[in-house]
Amino acid sequence: MKKVVKIDGMGCMHCVNSVKTALEALEGVEVLEVKIGEATVEIAEDYDFNKIVEALDDAGYEVIQ
Repeated sequence: MKKVVKIDGMGCMHCVNSVKTALEALEGVEVLEVKIGEATVEIAEDYDFNKIVEALDDAGYEVIQ
């Protein structure tokens, strides 16, 4: 299952690296691509999406749903 995550406040390569690091720290999440303004992640079917939102919030970014 592939999930596209829109992220507010990610406007430079430093932001891309911060988001990628935050997502890769989550067990069960495979980061497929992170681009300025959005991220594409693959999550297990039963994965708690709130954990992604929380990890990105802790890194200083807001998920736009």
